[in-house]
Amino acid sequence: MTAEMLRAPAEVKYADELDWLESVDDGPKPFSWRLSPRMVRLFILGSQRSDGSASFRASGGAREKHLRTSFGLDRGVDQKWFGEASLVERAIVTLASDRGLLLIGDPGTGKSWLAELLAAAISRDSTLVVQGTAGTTEDHIKYSWNVSMVIAQGQSRKSMIPSPIMTAMERGMIGRFEELTRSTSDVQDALISILSEKYVSIPELDSDNTVFAQPGFSIIATANSRDRGVNDLSSALKRRFNFVRIPVVTNKRSEADIVRFRTAELLRRHQIELDVPPTLLDILLQSFADLRATAASATSDDEKLESALSTAEQIGVLEDAILHSQFFGERVLGAGALAGSLVGSLARRSPEDLAILNKYWHGVVEPRSKKDGGLWPDFLEGGRQAIATLS
Repeated sequence: MTAEMLRAPAEVKYADELDWLESVDDGPKPFSWRLSPRMVRLFILGSQRSDGSASFRASGGAREKHLRTSFGLDRGVDQKWFGEASLVERAIVTLASDRGLLLIGDPGTGKSWLAELLAAAISRDSTLVVQGTAGTTEDHIKYSWNVSMVIAQGQSRKSMIPSPIMTAMERGMIGRFEELTRSTSDVQDALISILSEKYVSIPELDSDNTVFAQPGFSIIATANSRDRGVNDLSSALKRRFNFVRIPVVTNKRSEADIVRFRTAELLRRHQIELDVPPTLLDILLQSFADLRATAASATSDDEKLESALSTAEQIGVLEDAILHSQFFGERVLGAGALAGSLVGSLARRSPEDLAILNKYWHGVVEPRSKKDGGLWPDFLEGGRQAIATLS
């Protein structure tokens, strides 16, 4: 089934693992949850076989070891989201209450992926999603009508088209609202009543005109912290959400884990057999760290790349380089191809971004290639050629 989908939702992609976790889960489950809170955490953050091994995660220590042995797992669970365990735990606790969850952070910090994993683990359906845009209307979070059925039969529950949020209410499941701050104040106000009253009225109908939320219903919303001022949330709406701020990943080890995880998925999806040399990954991580430091010390927007330099963009750069090497290269990922992909992905404004990258290549990459050698000289030359082509 997954082979027929360009991108399978988490509950389909990890169906076997979710089935197994559900079969061994004997913990208390809130409302209509498919997994207990501990198993939801385990599904997202991963574990290892309970084989008595003394090694366990640096981020979890003895606590992580206790979680594994207390479950008595006989198989490993891969980590799917890389970040602080406390953030995941707070998100899970929020969803077990009657409050909505708002994941807020910079672009590329994994907010939507975390929301999808939470919905998949709790409801086994992460597809009840509303995408917030300037064109999102109240109908998108409540209901609309099948016009042909209304003309033929009149307005009724059969001719009503429930929104993903209303469907989540009726089924006691998790609904998702992406990019909440991009939707208008009218849409945000409509969400207030859903979160507070837990029902939707249908004034067009004389009877059966109220949809009540079933136990287990909640909303996970995401918001881009760079979108402040687009459509700020009202105080009333803020009070109905618990905020979980997702920080930018700055730890190189964690960032490397994320990039490796996503790259492995890409290679499997495209059925590509290609190795990513660890030294090449180090160059990618170091380049992004250098460019972030440059952006942090900049005194104006013209001195900063338009790119957010997120982990997601690193993955995009590596994906581009891998596919280019596969289709137009020697099927071996080289430093030159990586440099070309990095320049091509980050040079969005001309001449501002090109000037910043050119300065970085001459001021940082060139001295480093002379000092460290290795793959840096090829990276230097590949970047120079890409900048010259775009200039």
